[in-house]
Amino acid sequence: MKVVVERFNEQGTLRLQLAGPMCVITIDRPHRRNALTQNMWQTIGDWVQNLPVKTRFLVLRGAGAEFTAGSDIIEFSTLSAEGANAAFETMESAIRRIEDLSLPTIASINGPAYGAGFVLALACDIRIGTERAKFGMPVGKLGITLQEPFLRRLVGTIGPSRTKDLVYTARSFDAEQALQSGLLNYLCPVESLSSETIAICRKMALQSRASLLAVKHNVKALTSGNASESGSWVDSTDFREGVQAFREKRRARF
Repeated sequence: MKVVVERFNEQGTLRLQLAGPMCVITIDRPHRRNALTQNMWQTIGDWVQNLPVKTRFLVLRGAGAEFTAGSDIIEFSTLSAEGANAAFETMESAIRRIEDLSLPTIASINGPAYGAGFVLALACDIRIGTERAKFGMPVGKLGITLQEPFLRRLVGTIGPSRTKDLVYTARSFDAEQALQSGLLNYLCPVESLSSETIAICRKMALQSRASLLAVKHNVKALTSGNASESGSWVDSTDFREGVQAFREKRRARF
């Protein structure tokens, strides 16, 4: 993959790479379990808002055996309550930009995703993980009071009771529990994570782009209570090509 942008300092590394239509953002900060500083959150948000024009799919991943431990608690320890609230707004802004992208997004998870890192994964349309994947929301250990944006994503995926249980007990879901509860769409061996993630992108690349964008837009509208009964059921160009390909028994060229 071609490295398009790289940000590196004593805090860690963020990489934005492009491989054909697939754009990959990698969090690489092993000494802090890939925990994100506020500058890193800001960078991710800026990158997502200005992706390369060729991008059709966005993949978020953590380097090594971690996804991300969320925000850097050491950095948090230097903040006042007001500063911490501002930090959460920075996190939410980056996460919301990922959630609001009009293209498919995938979280490729090879390790723990905790706190805001958990919510970052939930902002993606599809989550694929290995047996190393874990999910937890141990905010009760820190006096963090979850608000609507984070809770909406949790409750929408695992339901009210499981959400409260995660906070009440500070428990974690392992990979198999995550698969059963809908946190993970796919579970694969560690050594296959990259190839399986690419395979998902290739499958999506075979579909009508209009179909992909429509289901993302309309699912969001439906779950947010803003659904509309109006709208076209087909994209004229892709529909014509899809039907013609079916008749000719060939792969559609969208």
